[in-house]
Amino acid sequence: MSRRRSRLSGQEALDAAFAEVDHAPLLEALGVSLPEESLKLALTHRSFANENGHLPNNERLEFLGDAVLGLSVAGQLYEQYPERPESDISKMRASIVSRYGLADIARAVNLGPHILLGRGEHATDGQNKDSILADTTEALLGAIYLEHGFHTARDVILTLFRDKIDHATARGRHQDWKTTLQERLSQRRLGSAEYRTTTSGPEHELHFYAEALVAGRVFGRGEGTNKKLAEQAAARQAYGHLRGDISDLMNQPPADKAVEPPADNPAEQPATAQD
Repeated sequence: MSRRRSRLSGQEALDAAFAEVDHAPLLEALGVSLPEESLKLALTHRSFANENGHLPNNERLEFLGDAVLGLSVAGQLYEQYPERPESDISKMRASIVSRYGLADIARAVNLGPHILLGRGEHATDGQNKDSILADTTEALLGAIYLEHGFHTARDVILTLFRDKIDHATARGRHQDWKTTLQERLSQRRLGSAEYRTTTSGPEHELHFYAEALVAGRVFGRGEGTNKKLAEQAAARQAYGHLRGDISDLMNQPPADKAVEPPADNPAEQPATAQD
């Protein structure tokens, strides 16, 4: 595929890559329609744009979507929690629209396979990186705002983020993700999560890696400067997967060996606890 694209012009490569995926399910999950060119731009990561003649990328839409998202969530929190002080709703908003909050939404609508990435990002599973998922989600919201106006964009946002808004807390990124994950597992009757950890590095500079297992399958990976942070990060990633279709995860064979630190180019990037 990359050899074929190398013989195409930038626009031809973009059109070809865009046509490889059926984007109708994504638009259905978002609950809106978008013109092909608007959707194409919203899904074009800078790595793809730079590798194909410096095409336009989605960063300007991301900037716009961030503003629309922030205002929509802030307004809803203001109305929904009239007794909470500014300090609380500010932290609640920050948690909801954080990179991790956006990545959760992206996984729920299965956004990853639709993102147009350069070869380097593709090789390191960029479509599953929290940062890329979050940025592309904001770009889509920016495109929806431009095509349909603020009220429609706000409706889409409040539908996508309804669960997060209804269960918002002032704990921000210090939320207990292991507890949150277990609550979701109980709701879906999937039993209890298990965690496996390992370390790398010298004794005075240990780095921890964790996996969150559901029914013996790896649902999330995380890393951190101690065991607790690594497990929290793994639980957060597992929770994000539970918001979407988990059939592929449940169909994988049960994990049968200890977790290992990721290689230089890991197949799946673990979540980190420091962001």
